[in-house]
Amino acid sequence: MEEPYKVNEKITAREVRVVGDNVEQGVFSTRDAQRMANEQNLDLVEISPTANPPVCRIIDYSKFKYEQKKKTREMKAKAQKVVIKEIRFGPNTDDHDFEFKLKHAKGFLESGFKVKSYVHFVGRSIVFKERGEILLLKFAQALEEVAKVEQLPKLEGKRMFLILSPKAAAPAKK
Repeated sequence: MEEPYKVNEKITAREVRVVGDNVEQGVFSTRDAQRMANEQNLDLVEISPTANPPVCRIIDYSKFKYEQKKKTREMKAKAQKVVIKEIRFGPNTDDHDFEFKLKHAKGFLESGFKVKSYVHFVGRSIVFKERGEILLLKFAQALEEVAKVEQLPKLEGKRMFLILSPKAAAPAKK
């Protein structure tokens, strides 16, 4: 596996800006910076190769790699996973069923989940595409206080989708 940072002899720049603890900070030749790192039994690590001159830090490289891994692990743990709840309609969904599913969708959105509602067309019911689109738009309009439309009704195969996401970012519950 290739190292993400250039270390010690792998640094190719002629001059580098040196930073670190217990180090005289400034611009030095790479050879002088390497010598300074060796005197402290530490490594010269190129932190910012795009800067002019490149920035190098005098640190213990293995400890630095460990800290970087730890930070990425913490970032992954804090990242929220997006959960999408699905609600299915038929093109001829009755008002009572619609209200029942609307109540469930409202609960999902208030819990912080995204809602993917779709109308599934079976057999010849595909000729009633307008009914499906009207149903989904009515659904979105009924939920406009708690949700925003992320994707307008779109037909893919035998299903017409509508994706809603919560307006206020509520913490997701399991």
